[in-house]
Amino acid sequence: MAGHKLSAGQQRRVDLLKEYTGTIDHVRRLVSELDANRAARGQFLDNICSSIARELSQLRQKAMTNPVGTMGDTAGTCAVIAGRAGAGIALKIRALNDGVNTISMQIDQAMKAALQPDKDKDKDKGKDAH
Repeated sequence: MAGHKLSAGQQRRVDLLKEYTGTIDHVRRLVSELDANRAARGQFLDNICSSIARELSQLRQKAMTNPVGTMGDTAGTCAVIAGRAGAGIALKIRALNDGVNTISMQIDQAMKAALQPDKDKDKDKGKDAH
């Protein structure tokens, strides 16, 4: 997109999506750490799960104020799964991986949409040329 300059609104949206991407990358690392330490002590696993739940809850709050599809709902559901006691660790890891992948796809789709040229500006340019 070499010749395309982003509007202020588009730039804000891209910056917000990059922030979401950073959070999701951090959660993905935490989930892989949880997966790698399945046999660890319960307290250690609980600490990782609470970190995941906290990050996803904060992401949910941000996503609810600046909606990106159903990302806020997905993040909230994953936060509940991470914080739930008694669920099997394998079930948690699988559900969290699926949720993180879903959120990543939603962010990618929103990023593509944010980088598209404004259609209104293109229509205005056509009117000025006549």
